[in-house]
Amino acid sequence: MQTHLAPEFQDTPEGREAEAILRKCVHCGFCTATCPTYQLLGDELDGPRGRIYLMKQVLEGQPVTRSTQLHLDRCLTCRNCESTCPSGVQYGALVDIGRQIVEERVERPAGERLVRAALKEGLTSPLFGPAMKLGQLVRPLLPARLKHKVPPKDRSARAHQWPTRRHDRKVLMLTGCVQPAMMPNINSATARVLDAAGIQTVVADGAGCCGAIRAHLNDHDGGLADMRRNIDAWWPLVVRGEVEAIVMNASGCGVTVKEYGHHLQHDPQYAEQARRISELTKDLSELLPELVPKLKPRLALPRAAKERAEGAASSAAPRKRLAFHPPCTLQHGQQLRGGVEAGLRELGFDVQLAAGEAHLCCGSAGTYSVLQPELAYQLRDRKLSHLAPLEAQTIVSANIGCIQHLRTGTTTPVRHWVEVLDDALT
Repeated sequence: MQTHLAPEFQDTPEGREAEAILRKCVHCGFCTATCPTYQLLGDELDGPRGRIYLMKQVLEGQPVTRSTQLHLDRCLTCRNCESTCPSGVQYGALVDIGRQIVEERVERPAGERLVRAALKEGLTSPLFGPAMKLGQLVRPLLPARLKHKVPPKDRSARAHQWPTRRHDRKVLMLTGCVQPAMMPNINSATARVLDAAGIQTVVADGAGCCGAIRAHLNDHDGGLADMRRNIDAWWPLVVRGEVEAIVMNASGCGVTVKEYGHHLQHDPQYAEQARRISELTKDLSELLPELVPKLKPRLALPRAAKERAEGAASSAAPRKRLAFHPPCTLQHGQQLRGGVEAGLRELGFDVQLAAGEAHLCCGSAGTYSVLQPELAYQLRDRKLSHLAPLEAQTIVSANIGCIQHLRTGTTTPVRHWVEVLDDALT
């Protein structure tokens, strides 16, 4: 795609990056076939190719309108288009640049500004935990739309049981900004599973939100500040060689931290540290090949499950089936596919993917389900309709946002896959 950037963008890092991305696009339109919003709306401007044209116009100095902003807002940033694109267009990086420019030039209505400010500051605040406890206390009285964002309190005693054993092998874990209050068992289950494999989980004081919330709400500087704060919290442990990896059990956080090196590449103080942090970051599923042989002897699965795992025939009752929903941030953002299913199957679990549209977004997409509820719930219901034929006893995923969003549309339990694995350990 030929571009002629406006003078104000020609010599900026963002302008040069955007131009390089735009030039890769060959207008083929393959991306429209895998874009969730295009599937729902059928509007070229609500698909990646159309949005690329809009951003090209912005960068070439053409007028920026409220309509431009609306079409960019509707993008889930699921990055399915990146998995589909034969030319390797880095759409996610481009839309971040485009949204930032549009945000600076188009004033939002007061109501939108208020909601976005509340999300940006509220979800990352130390007060989020107490607020969530209060919300859970009065949950039966909340209107349906708000109730969907407040999961019932996890009353399991194991939700806050952290292993106390020490191991020579240690990993850092980001607990996240909302996960400790909304679904605390995900973090403790992760620590217990790693402990069972002889790995100690360490949490650094001072680390907080990965930066995705502010960045996706077009607060570029705020997102970078969150990233720098986490690097400062982790760096002493990294530089002393006390941890071998930084493990993420929320794929949305994982894809963001893996891109710290990109986001901070022009920061002379943090560029090298950010690159190193990104190199050390692993999604929890990337550890599964190593964990499987160590966990197998510790599993208390039904006899039928163990026999199938060993390739033996069995007439025992079938195992409980798990339906796996791979988050977009895992399969498209991090380009990790099949690892969760393969690991769990090797451990003896019956794990299935939806026969159709397993690659499409569920509609959660961070704060998207709050800002674009109509589209988000259509995508949720579409996702659940494809999972329903599996007749699974539990739906599992790898990102807290997907888990909470899917829970609001089904009576089938929805959990993180590591919680199911943790439950099976003896």
